Amino acid sequence: MTAPRSTPESTPQILPLELDGVCFDAGGNRLIKDISLRFEPGLRTVVIGPNGAGKSLFLRLCHGLLRPTQGSVRWQLGSSAARHQAMVFQRPVMLRRSVTANIDYALKLRKVPRRDRADIIDRVLQQTGLRRHADQPARVLSIGEQQKLALARAWALQPQVLFLDEPTASLDPAATHGVEEIIQAIHDAGTRIIMTTHDLGQARRLADEVIFINRGRILERAPAERFFEAQENDLARAFVRGELLWWHKGKDNRKQIPKPKEDI
Repeated sequence: MTAPRSTPESTPQILPLELDGVCFDAGGNRLIKDISLRFEPGLRTVVIGPNGAGKSLFLRLCHGLLRPTQGSVRWQLGSSAARHQAMVFQRPVMLRRSVTANIDYALKLRKVPRRDRADIIDRVLQQTGLRRHADQPARVLSIGEQQKLALARAWALQPQVLFLDEPTASLDPAATHGVEEIIQAIHDAGTRIIMTTHDLGQARRLADEVIFINRGRILERAPAERFFEAQENDLARAFVRGELLWWHKGKDNRKQIPKPKEDI
């Protein structure tokens, strides 16, 4: 599965993305706690951690769906970065229209000229294996095919950064494999991938770097090979081993990882 580069050379780069002291409160509780890090172009980042750790909240803060209670989220392009990034959710919303029309609507919202849309739609349907479903109602597709359509819809926008929130959480192994192939192709086309998963096998297959988050704090960030070989944080170590110890505070749970001078 091959594709042209997602970002034309003439398009201004929106990265790096920098989070500085980001906190998020809801219902009187602090759910995201003092996160500071920086994302540069190129890598596939996989965010892991137990249920309720704050993975989805973290992505929504990065994407801009939520505003931090404290701290800042800054793109190189500022507010103009919004049109050069996209997000796919665990349960994407399918519009009550055909597969083709779902993608066309996303392009229309981004003000892509009508004359250009047909070629873009045909390309992403081919790249995601959905061409045979082009005229079908999106909501009759299987869950796996709907997730492929959500990826096609995002890919059609040629984002520089794509956030993925557990994109295979409800899928069987065959459908998961298909979705992972598309994610890899989007990465190969030049899009920066930042995704969450509960599947450690998937993290091993897709990650260039791993971020481990627990109780709203990032406790470890490392290149994938190094992380899976030897975790430095005790809670990360327990999580990778499948031990039911993550609900303990852990000796390092209150220690924020140092702010990196540059991306790993």
